[in-house]
Amino acid sequence: MRQQHQHIYNENGVCEICSQTEKVYRQADAADLLTKKAAKNAHAHPHEDSNEHNHDHEHADDDVHDHDHSHEVGGSLFKLFLPSIISLVLLLLGLFFDHFWKMDWFTGYVRLVWYLAAYIPVGLPVLKDAVKSIRKGNFFSEFFLMGIATLGAFGIAEYPEAVAVMLFYAVGESFQTLAVSRAKSNIKKLLDQRPDEATIIRDSKTQTIKATDVQIGDIVQLKPGEKLGLDGILISDAASFNTAALTGESKPDTKNKGEHVLAGMINLQSVAQVEVNTAYADSKLSKILELVQHASSQKAPTELFISKFARIYTPIVVFLAIGICFFPYFFVADYVFQDWLYRALIFLVVSCPCALVISIPLGYFGGIGAASRHGILVKGGNFLDVLAGLKHVVMDKTGTMTEGVFKVQEVNLKDQVALPDLMDYVNLLESKSTHPVATAIHEYVGEIKEQLPLQNIEEIAGHGLRGEINSKEFLVGNFKLLDKYKVAYPINPADIAYTTIAIAYDGQYQGYITIADTIKADAKATINKLHNLGVKATMLSGDKETVVKHVAKELRIDQAFGDLLPEDKVNHFKAIKANDQVVAFVGDGVNDAPVVALSDVGIAMGGLGSDATIETADVVIQDDKPMKIPVAIQIGKKTKTIVWQNIGFAFGVKAIVLILGAGGLATMWEAVFADVGVALLAILNAVRIQRSNFNSDHD
Repeated sequence: MRQQHQHIYNENGVCEICSQTEKVYRQADAADLLTKKAAKNAHAHPHEDSNEHNHDHEHADDDVHDHDHSHEVGGSLFKLFLPSIISLVLLLLGLFFDHFWKMDWFTGYVRLVWYLAAYIPVGLPVLKDAVKSIRKGNFFSEFFLMGIATLGAFGIAEYPEAVAVMLFYAVGESFQTLAVSRAKSNIKKLLDQRPDEATIIRDSKTQTIKATDVQIGDIVQLKPGEKLGLDGILISDAASFNTAALTGESKPDTKNKGEHVLAGMINLQSVAQVEVNTAYADSKLSKILELVQHASSQKAPTELFISKFARIYTPIVVFLAIGICFFPYFFVADYVFQDWLYRALIFLVVSCPCALVISIPLGYFGGIGAASRHGILVKGGNFLDVLAGLKHVVMDKTGTMTEGVFKVQEVNLKDQVALPDLMDYVNLLESKSTHPVATAIHEYVGEIKEQLPLQNIEEIAGHGLRGEINSKEFLVGNFKLLDKYKVAYPINPADIAYTTIAIAYDGQYQGYITIADTIKADAKATINKLHNLGVKATMLSGDKETVVKHVAKELRIDQAFGDLLPEDKVNHFKAIKANDQVVAFVGDGVNDAPVVALSDVGIAMGGLGSDATIETADVVIQDDKPMKIPVAIQIGKKTKTIVWQNIGFAFGVKAIVLILGAGGLATMWEAVFADVGVALLAILNAVRIQRSNFNSDHD
């Protein structure tokens, strides 16, 4: 059933968006991108000014993805165009009777009624929408402009042109609806990744139930080729999954028993069993869908300007049209009311700002869709604008440009350590940290012995960990931690090339462990690509200065600073931002929250498994490939280029035809092109971004 047409008005009763834009989006089943509910449920982000950045997010509790994808366009394409087809047939017959086969009866009221019959299928819906808009206080809507222009043409007996204007307007609106529908199709592919049903095992029997009815703890059975509907833990020994819907990468991802698997993944080979650990509405994919669905509520400055401009521009043009009709009476000797009314009507037809108000948000929406296809979540058009203007990318090291998978290289302890089972204590203390170093030590030492008398454990930001053993102080961290607690050591840490973990017990140095990380395969190509885009790169890390400098030299990063505490990162970032207009920070989105808050756009790497990352960052790269950073910048630049092409083209053509119309040199046919034609071309240009190929391979 067709949805009842409604408008969106602010608290003052003024229409907040182009009336035709809303109608087109509703017909394309994209109304959720324009409604207040979408804005309300969106991840609230006060980044309207990219220079003032607050990363607080609010989430609606009741925001669950609706799987009702039925819409008018997909339901009946013929029905969408039927009124235009009827109108076109009657118009062509009327023109035939007027110019080629003149009939005596085709005159007077008969001719008027004939063209009215041609006008009603396409004109009546527009007139109804105009009345609704006026009742709501939106007097100068596109429907009102087209209505008075065409009724005025009937008033001066220009019947065929009146029908033609409304016909082409209706055809243009239908094609715009199709364009918006196509723009949404990329997102719909993502939206449709979750199956509506799941096969679960209960009482040793399999049964198929709705995915929304699956409970935490249920065992889901996945056959080869089936999609997982909920997050869970793999309880089969191993399984291979296609994660393209989540990461944009088609390369299979093999998971082992006990590892997390996410909704949207497709089982590739043998039957797999997954124990559900997250409700359907709380899965990672649900959060991603929420972001993508509501990303358009975060308006780019260009969108905001055009919306405000249209509200001022349209009334001005209406009053200018009135002036064109009546003012010449006082200045022109042979003034003919009908001629000047015709010029004013042309002026009105041309004045509709639909090309701008529809194609610009569609351009940003297309950019968001293109990014999601590459496994990049952009939380709004405003961040596409920021990405397009990036001058400097500041990045963390561990997990961003390196794998974040550490391995112990050397254990160098004193000849006689003061604590028996020292490495077991180190393993137990490090197990209380989420740092990748803890995993490396655990893999090296083995089983964690929880029964050891280790107490009062605390993590000291930027330094390491502290605990107590039999009321004696136990320290594991970098050498700055030993400096902080005034523990002397007989070596120079700068002489050690790898990441170093120092150990002290009871105020005495006990030795150190060296750990090495691996640079990501596409990290060097990423930096080269950034340089080709004219973007500088700086690395800020809490890791050892020597390690950071080594990685930076290998990757040809412009600047690198190591041994940084969180406050040191903030100070360095402020210094960088003072010299560059637009700066991004790339990290894990959690540990570097102060720096993310200062950045113009925060980019999270490998955010697929982290709720906090998805919520904190403005751009989430769903796999951990740094090459997606320049891809995101390219998408931002392409989007901005297309948006400004549309603005320039629409303004240029409209200005020319407005001047010609006022001077009596343009007809209604030129006016139709300036309105509907320009809108169609601008929309087709906006859709083009979704066909663009942003190469994320190594260059």
